[in-house]
Amino acid sequence: MSGSAKKTIYAAMAANFAIAIIKFIAASITGSSAMLSEGIHSVVDTGNELLLLLGIRLSKKPADDSHPFGYGQELYFWTLIVALFIFAIGGGMSIYEGINHVRYPEPLTNPFWNYVVLGLAVIFEGYSWNVALQAFLASKNEDNFWTAIRASKDPTVFTILFEDTAALIGLFVAFVGVLSGHLLGNVYLDGVASIVIGVILCGVSILLASESKGLLIGEGASAETVASIRKITNEDPAVDRVIKILTLHFGPQEILLNLEIEFAKDLETEELAIAVERLETSIRQQHTEIQNIFIEAKSIRARRKAIVE
Repeated sequence: MSGSAKKTIYAAMAANFAIAIIKFIAASITGSSAMLSEGIHSVVDTGNELLLLLGIRLSKKPADDSHPFGYGQELYFWTLIVALFIFAIGGGMSIYEGINHVRYPEPLTNPFWNYVVLGLAVIFEGYSWNVALQAFLASKNEDNFWTAIRASKDPTVFTILFEDTAALIGLFVAFVGVLSGHLLGNVYLDGVASIVIGVILCGVSILLASESKGLLIGEGASAETVASIRKITNEDPAVDRVIKILTLHFGPQEILLNLEIEFAKDLETEELAIAVERLETSIRQQHTEIQNIFIEAKSIRARRKAIVE
């Protein structure tokens, strides 16, 4: 796990914890439903950052007999749990609170404090969002935004980025709800804003769940990584041709590689073993994220087949 990913999580956790406190204080003073929803949102986000840190820690457990390829996918599992929390607690409770406020509206009292809190929240969330954005931009290479999201195998950074983006949009919706309710004297608009915030959170959670599902099911290495492996293999003098390359991510920096290669027809068994070891060394030197390599070696002359780890 990169240091930038952990920095992103810690920045988001500190910001959300501070924001949650001031939002709840403002909600208790003013009676704002949208502000209460925003407070719930910040508490959920703080808990989500703790879950991501737990996922990172568990994913670092060494391989054992029951999990021979390690625990890297723990991170993907906990990212899915984060998405479910955003949907059920963040989105669900915000929608519930908004509907309840629409059914039983109460006028805002002293809305000035809502504006103060929303301004402070924008500053905190904006800082966290900028940290997440910079970390994401540094990792996306030349891909466009959505292509980079789809290609990313590290869910921590884009999860925080999505959370903070939803939070900033939610703050804008809360501001509009409080301001319009205050200026127009409409007691229902604050509750409507809370419902909109809940819908936004549900949409973000569905997007995160979709990305987590793909990672849990199993995704291969990037096209660039596969092309590099093919190039390294084809350049080896003992290789006649590459038949098949299979890869699978067990974590952001943990890849399983299975190579099916047809070696030169005049290789003896000892030469074949040396060639396989040379290939493994060359691939690992350029791709440290490849933790396990399995090579199925085929020779035209002897029709030998061996699985070499």
